[in-house]
Amino acid sequence: MKPSEVARHLRVSLKTAYQWHKLWRDGGREALASRGSAGSRCRLSPRCREKLAVYLEQGPAAHGWVEDQVWTAARVATLIGRKFHISYSVSGATRLMHRLGFSPQVPARRVAERDEQAVTAWKEATWAEVKEPGRPAEATSASRTKPGSPDGRPKDEPGAGAAAPRS
Repeated sequence: MKPSEVARHLRVSLKTAYQWHKLWRDGGREALASRGSAGSRCRLSPRCREKLAVYLEQGPAAHGWVEDQVWTAARVATLIGRKFHISYSVSGATRLMHRLGFSPQVPARRVAERDEQAVTAWKEATWAEVKEPGRPAEATSASRTKPGSPDGRPKDEPGAGAAAPRS
């Protein structure tokens, strides 16, 4: 089969088909064998990945993070550096966590000086006064521009015929 026929049949570019043909011509079938994924390999050995999974299961507090109990990608990158002396980027730590069956969490950002009792008191007293009333309980439309129902309109008002089916 010619490279142009291969390209059409497999829906690859003509350039790719010619490259494959050259590989086959120079090295036979073995030259066409897959060499695995093109990305870089994981820098942690399988044993180190198992250890990391155990560390992640222990939780952040077991490794010095006591303010909240979530594994962020930045924390995992730091943990990898501390335990295995290997530098990982935050995005690399995220991908590694996903491979291990974990997902990085994003902690809720709160001001350290936040007074929860004052916030609760404000919500109960002040917010209840300034909050606008909700929508009425009657039947309404979810659309902001379309009225709820044409049934309540008088027959002689404009738009009264809008509810009639079109043919």
